[in-house]
Amino acid sequence: MLPLPERVLLASGATDLRKSIDGLAALVQESLGVSPFAPTLFVFCNRGRDKLKMLYWDHNGFWLFYRRLERGRFQWPASKDKAVTISVRELRWLLDGLSLSQRQAHLPVLADRVV
Repeated sequence: MLPLPERVLLASGATDLRKSIDGLAALVQESLGVSPFAPTLFVFCNRGRDKLKMLYWDHNGFWLFYRRLERGRFQWPASKDKAVTISVRELRWLLDGLSLSQRQAHLPVLADRVV
């Protein structure tokens, strides 16, 4: 079973998804300045924003996840930084086609009343 990562890092902009594990690990090391062995899930998106690859180091090997949408596009955030750190919850939003800039999913409930 894959453990939850300590953090999720999105590589800003478009990435050539023809790269496999070694190419993506080199990209993490050289472009993002982070060790690919860190307890971090690295997420990459193609120019068309309909494909993602995710790279994760686990104990003695890399996991490489690939997701292709048949319809629609991922709401990939625009950023001037090389990478954007998001939460695991925000990653679920992204994978479900939601924007990371949404204010909130539901209003919080406090002591039998909605705030």
